[in-house]
Amino acid sequence: MKFLKITLTTLTTLLTILNHVNAQNTATIEPEDTAYDIIRKAANVTPTPRQLRWQQLELTAFFHFGVNTYTGKEWGTGKENPKIFNPTNLDTEQWIRTVKEAGIKQVILTAKHHDGFCLWPTATTEHSLKNSPWKNGKGDVVKEVAEACKKYDIGFGIYLSPWDMNASIYGTPEYNDFFLEQLTELLTKYGQIDEVWFDGANGEGPNGKKQVYDFNRWYTHIRKLQPQAVIAIMGPDVRWVGTETGYGRETEWSVLPTAEKDEEKIALLSQKDVAVVPTLSGSFRDQDRGSRSKLKGATGLIWYPAEMDVSIRPGWFYRETENDKIKTPEILLDIYFGSVGRNGVLLLNIPPDKRGLIHENDIKVLQEWKRLRDEIFDDNLVKKAKLKGNGEKLKAVKDDNYNTFWTTKGNDSTAVIDLSFKTPQTMNVFELQENIAIGQRIEKFIVEYKDGEEWKKAIEGTTVGYKRLIQFPEITTSFIRLKIVSSRLSPTLSKIGLYKQ
Repeated sequence: MKFLKITLTTLTTLLTILNHVNAQNTATIEPEDTAYDIIRKAANVTPTPRQLRWQQLELTAFFHFGVNTYTGKEWGTGKENPKIFNPTNLDTEQWIRTVKEAGIKQVILTAKHHDGFCLWPTATTEHSLKNSPWKNGKGDVVKEVAEACKKYDIGFGIYLSPWDMNASIYGTPEYNDFFLEQLTELLTKYGQIDEVWFDGANGEGPNGKKQVYDFNRWYTHIRKLQPQAVIAIMGPDVRWVGTETGYGRETEWSVLPTAEKDEEKIALLSQKDVAVVPTLSGSFRDQDRGSRSKLKGATGLIWYPAEMDVSIRPGWFYRETENDKIKTPEILLDIYFGSVGRNGVLLLNIPPDKRGLIHENDIKVLQEWKRLRDEIFDDNLVKKAKLKGNGEKLKAVKDDNYNTFWTTKGNDSTAVIDLSFKTPQTMNVFELQENIAIGQRIEKFIVEYKDGEEWKKAIEGTTVGYKRLIQFPEITTSFIRLKIVSSRLSPTLSKIGLYKQ
């Protein structure tokens, strides 16, 4: 009987794996597909390895640095004199130590902003730091950040503005070649690049015309030179959430419907390694972009997760007048719950000052923000709980291993998990994590607690995805019940967390 039990357990695991063996990050919806067919396909759309790695970063940082740091402007004009760029004590290792100590795992440097000033000695233009007094024109900020990231084991990404107010050929077909040369320099001279970040800024060139960006050509080039790099947010791997507040939606799906009619583009989207941006159904400002009602009428599905960006200061570049206007640790904690806690990755801008250092006021806030997070999440009460529920490998939800997960038997789309404690526990923060390598599936869940002999609702939520965090009024109880009310096929959970803030 013992041998039979092992065989059945192994068989169940194999069936679970086989059920997902055809999973990929896109799916085509055929005209004859039923509602169940569409949901089955949606349940099996999964992130690429680069998307999964990116999602697991949770916290990334932006370094807005350049001539705007010295003019006090948010957007330059392209007419700035390179001689104004002269940091007196630039220390990129201080930047990287600061963000690493704050729990941030990857950074993005503004190698070139809209003003066209380049933070590396590019051969494409004279509008760069090679004509600045800093290090007598021999410096290279991109190199110094890349080397610091490597030393401290932090991911390194670059932002290269498509809009260039300095380039005389902006607004002509030749500009796309010019931009590709800049991209090539950045992707071949500084080691591994983990993220390439574009925005859609597009103003007039000297000829009065707007540039038509050859994004698809650029994407293909990135895939060739740095295949592991995530391309965001005007890119095929990561999308912009729609605001610069740092907050995501209450219902944030990573699996979104496409409305693509171009057959050639559909063919590209159906490939495992997507290098084109999908045409999505609905508006990017919709509060619900991927529920069952949104999937109706779609021609396909794609894994396209959201990034939430915000600056620690009112502006994106450093200004002395904002040294006392930095977001408080408590505000950053709320943003953390509203971004990472809503199935997103937070991109927090931390602009270096004129010295070339992260300002001490920013550092104090980041340190306290990290302390607040540690204070909450260091003690998961679920580890003290006795678990009971239907499904396989229930203990996986408290083993701190993201790759292990609980799931229901067969394709049961609902479940109940009971947690009981030997003594009453006080809590006010709840956490769920799906194993998104299997897919994003949970559509609705409820958390109840036992008050005397009565069960009361503490929380109600919709999507989970990589991580869902919810704060709720403090309760003290010995019994918690998680109800998964609706899911696309069998739900998966890699973690359940309960904490006291």
